Amino acid sequence: MTSLDNNRHTYLLDGPRGLGTELATKFSTAHRDEPEPASAPRSATGLRQPGDSDNSLGESAFRMPFRHPAAELEPYRELEWGDGSAPPLYCPPVTRVDDDLADRIDDRLATWAQSIGFTDEELEKLRRTGYGRLVMLTHTDSDDPDRLLVPAQMNTAWWMADDYYADDSALGADPTRLPQRLTLAMAALDPLPDAGEFTTPLDEVLREDKVLRAFGSAIQNLRAHATPAQVQRACYSTFTMFVSWTAYAAWRHTGESPTAWEYLAARQHDTFYTSMTLIDPVAGYEVPANLFYDDHVRQAAFRAGTAAVLVNDLFSVKKDAADEVPVSNMVLQIAADRGCSLAEATEVTVDLHNDMVRQFEADHRALRTVPSPELQLFLRGVRDWMGGSFEWHNTNPRYR
Repeated sequence: MTSLDNNRHTYLLDGPRGLGTELATKFSTAHRDEPEPASAPRSATGLRQPGDSDNSLGESAFRMPFRHPAAELEPYRELEWGDGSAPPLYCPPVTRVDDDLADRIDDRLATWAQSIGFTDEELEKLRRTGYGRLVMLTHTDSDDPDRLLVPAQMNTAWWMADDYYADDSALGADPTRLPQRLTLAMAALDPLPDAGEFTTPLDEVLREDKVLRAFGSAIQNLRAHATPAQVQRACYSTFTMFVSWTAYAAWRHTGESPTAWEYLAARQHDTFYTSMTLIDPVAGYEVPANLFYDDHVRQAAFRAGTAAVLVNDLFSVKKDAADEVPVSNMVLQIAADRGCSLAEATEVTVDLHNDMVRQFEADHRALRTVPSPELQLFLRGVRDWMGGSFEWHNTNPRYR
């Protein structure tokens, strides 16, 4: 038997198998006789703990956001998208549209972008893209524009790396340079120990490259609002995503077209799951690691992240196909595999998306037996993330 003691609860990892009931058995013993704590003591090491008063999560690691996790949910819907010619996408409904909040986030994001060296043209493009609207739609458990700036900055940095390093040849993306660029991005996100004279040139590059400046500044702000575990969770999901990017780069460099299943295997580690790792720090609570990384929870979150990124593929087909070095895309890979039209490949991709959303819906129902308010808020946050992401893609000029 193994256990994790986070100074509040001990979460037992043994118990009977079976979705939902297994997790309920795992955690019911830890919660049964223990009152909800007000805060956690500082550890003997002096390191910050989730309940420390100097941690930006507040006086308690758990702070109930706007609604109780058991609040009634609106049903999923079949939604038209794009020009309406393709089959509808099965999605959770969007739960918040607040354009004033989106504008306030974008104002802060523009100020930040200017501070790290964005040109006027890049600032205008940033405004048009609307990352403030993205996080307003997807992170629905906070209405604080300063906290919501955290995912706006992180998503801006992720998209910058995707465009400038990985995907867009017109912006300088070069598959032969991608691996070395991503190793530097890892150093920007997860600072390395000082290595004397060998650290000086690294520091110079981290200051000179705009994408690396964005990563370094964004992760610094995340650290101010999250626990160390939440920061590393975001870092390592990013690094996993980077590995998939190198696979795409190899395919582009060699001219090899991966099969749809090969592409999807890589794509499932390169999804909006990475963005979803920010749900609880932005809202001001923390899902314990042994819950967050439990197989059932992780599979559910991966399905949601993959479904959301398939929406991105569906909206990006024309842009990806038009690049002088075509970008991997689920619709394009299916069309190449089957020798079918893009319309037929789109239908297959829509079916795959809808199946994954229904699987997440079933996972969510089963996991509601787990007596953890943090987990229940997180799963509801994942659901809202999917609904908000669809709304953002369907109304964003980047994809029109």
